[in-house]
Amino acid sequence: MGLSSKDLTGLKDLSPEDIGLILETAAGFKDVLGRDIKKVPALRGKTTVTLFYEPSTRTRTSFELAAKRLSTDVINISVSTSSVVKGETLIDTARNVEALGADFIIVRHSSSGIAQFLAKKLKASVINAGDGTNEHPTQALLDLFTIQEKKGRLNGLKVAIVGDILHSRVAKSNIYGLTRLGAEVRLIGPPTLVPGCLKDLGVRIFYDMDKGLQGADIVMMLRIQTERQGKGFFPSAEEYFRNWGLTTARLAAADPDALVMHPGPMNRGVEIASDVADGGRSVILEQVTNGLAVRMAVLYLLSGTKQ
Repeated sequence: MGLSSKDLTGLKDLSPEDIGLILETAAGFKDVLGRDIKKVPALRGKTTVTLFYEPSTRTRTSFELAAKRLSTDVINISVSTSSVVKGETLIDTARNVEALGADFIIVRHSSSGIAQFLAKKLKASVINAGDGTNEHPTQALLDLFTIQEKKGRLNGLKVAIVGDILHSRVAKSNIYGLTRLGAEVRLIGPPTLVPGCLKDLGVRIFYDMDKGLQGADIVMMLRIQTERQGKGFFPSAEEYFRNWGLTTARLAAADPDALVMHPGPMNRGVEIASDVADGGRSVILEQVTNGLAVRMAVLYLLSGTKQ
């Protein structure tokens, strides 16, 4: 049993069947994580390498724990103390890592398309942990898993994704996954951060927060990615929060049982109020927990493509 490809570079070309298989497998691994002994020997003898050219807390830690729970050997390469600082190229670094016996290379990079590029050059399985403003497939998969776990379905749900859509790789992957599985996706934010051309992906676009949230089953907030932005996308953080920040009052426009999500890290008081982030409708920490099960599933199923 395995996925149709040796790599996971994005959800854009992932079939509904592959997505379903990952979610189903993740449910089994979540049961494993509830046991006293959380480690299984499923991938004993395999080697996982994380190669992160950008900062990360949740994704890197989650992948490392997922690999260790499956009994693989794990090597974390810190780019700042590697030969990269001596001028070594990404492909040379990756090829050397593969030559040392890596079965899985998990890469995060500021340039879009890096994961696809490496996947074509390497025999090892390449997993995209975020590439530029392109995709972040495992984040979207854990979001899908969390929604399905809480709501029992994805088909027919109204999912509002709010914030910096323009620079968000999380949003892109979620759009591909959610629309493919039958959800209605609404994109909400200022016109400067929600390009009208995204309508071509089968989504609805709202520049008015209150209208966009009407009847939403899921409210997924996104971080304002100042590190990828120039100036002029909005006047100030205070004005952004007044117009597009999620507050208790604003959340009232959504369905009474609507869930609040956020991929992290959160900017409290900019895109989300603390009482909402920590409130009873928030599943933000559950997303983090589910990410471990989903990444275990991805590693396990990619290993199956090589049997």
